Amino acid sequence: MALKCGIVGLPNVGKSTLFNCLSNAKAQSANFPFCTIEPNVGVITVPDERLNKLSEIVQPENVQPTTIDIVDIAGLVKGASKGEGLGNKFLGNIRETDAIIHVLRCFEDGNIVHVDGSVNPVRDKETIDYELILKDLEAIDKKLEKISRAAKTGDKAARVSQEILLKYKSHLEAGHSARSIDLEKEQKREVADLFLLTEKPVLYVCNVDEGSIANGNKHVEAVKAAVAAENAEVLMVAAGLEADIAELEDSEERKEFLEDAGLSEPGVNKLIKAAYSLLNLQTYFTAGKKEVRAWTIKKGMTAPQAAGVIHGDFERGFIKAEVIKFQDWVNFGSEQAAKEAGKMNMEGKEYIVQDGDVMHFKFNV
Repeated sequence: MALKCGIVGLPNVGKSTLFNCLSNAKAQSANFPFCTIEPNVGVITVPDERLNKLSEIVQPENVQPTTIDIVDIAGLVKGASKGEGLGNKFLGNIRETDAIIHVLRCFEDGNIVHVDGSVNPVRDKETIDYELILKDLEAIDKKLEKISRAAKTGDKAARVSQEILLKYKSHLEAGHSARSIDLEKEQKREVADLFLLTEKPVLYVCNVDEGSIANGNKHVEAVKAAVAAENAEVLMVAAGLEADIAELEDSEERKEFLEDAGLSEPGVNKLIKAAYSLLNLQTYFTAGKKEVRAWTIKKGMTAPQAAGVIHGDFERGFIKAEVIKFQDWVNFGSEQAAKEAGKMNMEGKEYIVQDGDVMHFKFNV
């Protein structure tokens, strides 16, 4: 599934450094605004210990993890919604993503300039929020103008649409994101064609110095307080430290480095997992001697839909799915042993795939 997370933030907050750590792609990183002009796209492997465990048991010829795309988008400045800086390009790039990773500078360093002259992550967040809201208001107003003309003629459907759009307009003008509006799912479909920027789910990443990675700092606490009402996750990452970790190829050396820093795993691993969850994704597995593979699906998908991620014919000709829970596979040590213990279930078209299911599909076309 080609799903994208966009990394956004003001210039010089550490977006490109973080992107490099995530994707091993070497986006240019420099101490001046607009260093990143074209969005860099990286394919990110989602770390999953379950895939490693299955591979140890099966010993396949090939192991294929699941991935998501991540996009490093050019830094934003005030006035972007009106085309300032790289505004229109920036906002267009965000519109193409499925979720937003919002990087906030939460470290002090006199050698790295801040576009506003001081470190204040809450102010930085508000700057980007403001620009995104203005762009969304522009989209709402355009549609509202068109709908209002139809509503004046007595069109009942147009009047309903107008009422919903006015609620969005009022909500945005109050400084709130579209994703926080209290409307029914059916009503929210009224703006689906607008691909509102503030409708996208967001993950806040506080880029801290190495000394703050364990317990945070005043900037992180300020961010947490500012986003408390959004029900959004806040993660801490020390991008500079992550860059050092990414340079280490020896696993033992990397483990020792992490322990010295007081970390159980690289911060980017936590970030990738959080981004995966943010996109409402989950994983199922296929396992055989040729390949053990992780497959990405949306939560709530049925067995035929999950089969369709492998190939359209699997969904069209779906007959049934053989399902073993990951833990059962591990506990019994093989597919055959799990099957003999009665742990393999035959599931039909209505089955909702669960995270970690190990599946084999039967189909006929």
